Amino acid sequence: MNLVLIGYRGTGKTAIGRRLAERLDMEYVGLDDEIVRRAGKSIPELVDESGWERFRDLEAEVVRDAAAADGRVLDTGGGAILRDENVAVLRRNGIVFWLRASVPDIVARIRGDDQRPSLTGRRSFTDEVDDVLAERKPRYSAAAHEKVDTSELSVDEAVEAIAEIFENERKPSKDA
Repeated sequence: MNLVLIGYRGTGKTAIGRRLAERLDMEYVGLDDEIVRRAGKSIPELVDESGWERFRDLEAEVVRDAAAADGRVLDTGGGAILRDENVAVLRRNGIVFWLRASVPDIVARIRGDDQRPSLTGRRSFTDEVDDVLAERKPRYSAAAHEKVDTSELSVDEAVEAIAEIFENERKPSKDA
């Protein structure tokens, strides 16, 4: 069984995912890191040179490969849920946690990150976050087994809350 983290960029997936992997003695896999490794270039470079569709194709390949193994914490990119096949693959052998945060918290967390290309190429940074998040919320909600708001939790508090849910969910049922 895998533990899968989904959510918009800046909700804490990487920091929480790395600590969860340590806490649960599981392998951590950052899917964006794997995309960069396979592409041989940064995500902004890949998107600039090949476009979002090529990025999403490579992302789907990485999702399939990463989810095929067991006992991993999978830190997905914020848009991994945009393709139904990714969601199906992640849910098949994983408990999916949607990490959420308020728009002001997300903006504060990611404002200086130059490894995250613009998703819309227009409007202000805050408007972009607000617009894209509103568009994706139904997909995040549909994909998730569990929801955790990271705006009011420290990384350690989020790790403990998620670990407790995960450990309880993966225990075999007495009726099984």
